[in-house]
Amino acid sequence: MSDTAKVDPKLLEILVCPLTKGPLSYDAQRQELVSQQARLAYPIRDGIPIMLVDEARSLDD
Repeated sequence: MSDTAKVDPKLLEILVCPLTKGPLSYDAQRQELVSQQARLAYPIRDGIPIMLVDEARSLDD
């Protein structure tokens, strides 16, 4: 998959932050799903969102 691979918009509607249950936004450049509420960014690897808090990057770093 290319670095600019798209996330299915229907998938984005379904997925929520596992910590806050809040909405996620898609950062295409970094290939991450971002939870502003939790201040976490969940990585997307090979087109698969990794929705684990332990794998998330803090936005405060």
